[in-house]
Amino acid sequence: MTRSSVRPEASGRGRLRGFVRDNGLGLFFTVTFLLALAGQAIAGHADFNDQLAVDRLQQVGFAEYLTTSDFAVDVAENWQSEYLQFFLYVGATVWLLQRGSPESKKLDKAGAESDKEQRVGEHADENSPKWAAAPGWRRAVYAHSLLLVMGTIFVLSWLVQSITGVAAFNEQRLRQLQAPMSWSQYLGSADFWNRTLQNWQSELLAVASMAVLSIYLRQRGSPESKPVGAAHDATGVEG
Repeated sequence: MTRSSVRPEASGRGRLRGFVRDNGLGLFFTVTFLLALAGQAIAGHADFNDQLAVDRLQQVGFAEYLTTSDFAVDVAENWQSEYLQFFLYVGATVWLLQRGSPESKKLDKAGAESDKEQRVGEHADENSPKWAAAPGWRRAVYAHSLLLVMGTIFVLSWLVQSITGVAAFNEQRLRQLQAPMSWSQYLGSADFWNRTLQNWQSELLAVASMAVLSIYLRQRGSPESKPVGAAHDATGVEG
């Protein structure tokens, strides 16, 4: 079959399959994230109305629930803990090592590494991002761009959590005929730190577990695991 005889719809399906194959990991986690978020919204709406029923208050519709501070704080507190996890992981793995873990660099690679190893400045090639070869602040910013973005998203989501959290907390206090708290007072409250730390500890435990368990355990074909036959003390080796 000549190239000109290929049907447009067949060519379109081929491009779609190629796009899905090339972006399968991102697409999978985006879809599962949206499904989980939808599930949280449905369950949260039911729970919220149960609480309103206990307080003998009028229940709210699903669309209205999505605009409440209760829904917003539940979402934001999870997001900020996730991005804190990645922020700390990206920064810590520059300098800290774990013998035998594929999550660690090789034991002689601690630190920011040389310009030659990182292919920046005069060591950049034609396929390198433009800012990797750029002089001055652009190269410095790009060299730390992942950490900067993760940190920024963490701070912003933490701020959203604190603002929506105080709104949700004060709504409960008003139902109980108690005086509301200011934002600064809420930042020092047990409710805020209970919400925050219960998420932080779970994320940090997950990272520690992955770094240590991957020393001894394997998953064939995964880049998050060493090759099945790799030695336990092989460091920075991915399958």
